[in-house]
Formats: sequence, C-alpha cells, structure tokens
Amino acid sequence: MNAWKTLSRRTVFEQKRFLTVESHRVELPDGRVIDDWSWIITPDYVNVLAETLDGRFLCFRQTKYAVDGVTLAVVGGFIEPGEDPAAAAKRELMEETGYAAEEWIPLGVFAVDSNRGAGKAHFFIARKARRVGEPVVDDLEEQELLELSRAELEDALSAGEFKALAWAAIVALGLRRIGK
Repeated sequence: MNAWKTLSRRTVFEQKRFLTVESHRVELPDGRVIDDWSWIITPDYVNVLAETLDGRFLCFRQTKYAVDGVTLAVVGGFIEPGEDPAAAAKRELMEETGYAAEEWIPLGVFAVDSNRGAGKAHFFIARKARRVGEPVVDDLEEQELLELSRAELEDALSAGEFKALAWAAIVALGLRRIGK
C-alpha cells in the first residue's frame, strides 16, 4: 500500500502553540488530488495509568469542558517542546498527584485522528507509585484524586465512567498489560 503525498499546505488558523489548522493539497495513491484536506496540529500528550504500591489505581473525578457531566480521568497532559514523552509522563504524575513511580512501562504511541492529525498520544503505566510531594493544582477544572481498586477501576471502565476515548483506552490497555 502506498501513502498519501502532501503536495502543499497552508495555515488557515493558528492559536499560540495549542492549535493550528491547515489546508493540505494531497495526492492519493491512485493519482487523484484533493485540494482542501483539513489537517489539525495539536501538541502530543501523555496519559498515565498509575498503580500505587498497594495495588490501587490513581484517577480523577472531574469535569471537562467537552464532556457532559462528571467523568473519571487518568493523569495526563501536553508534552512540552523538546521534552521526552517518558519525562513528560513522570512530570505530569508528580505535578497532578504528588506521586513518583519506580517502574514505567510504555504502552505505545497512538494517532489521535488517523486522517486529520491532532497530535499523538503516548501511553504509560506507572507502577509502585508512592506519594513524595504535593500536587501542583493548576488545572482549570475542579477535580478529586481517587484511589480505586482494580475491581472498581474495571467496573468504572465497563460502566462508561471514563468519558474520553483516550482515558478508556489507556485503562483497558493498561489493565490488559498488567494482567490479573
């Protein structure tokens, strides 16, 4: 299979470093050309499924602007320019929870939107996490840090309480990787 070719691109909208929308002219493998393919550029980000020393999982109960009602969420945030994704995961865990972890397992790098861009998600499991400091509270949303048992986490996942696809995906992949 052949990949699409970008023939040209122009910026349609730009908002600081968090969002750029481009219009691409692309050539398909069969030679057809699309003159106005929308492309979205956002920073890559990390999500972390963190398990404490006693086998409980850290997550947040919170609200998010694009989510109806209350949702459960894992640790996560944007990767800073020039920052290694693993370093970003460790930084986000510390900033959001005050925890550090002894063991880190990368779960993979995933396209957010396979046809429109929107950055990449870097997923990690943090095991043997322990409290070493205080979280830095700088999120715009109100949130509550929870420690869930594996059964509670599985039940929350099955009940649709992780209302963002990335959060549901990392919980499912992480639980599968950790095993019973």
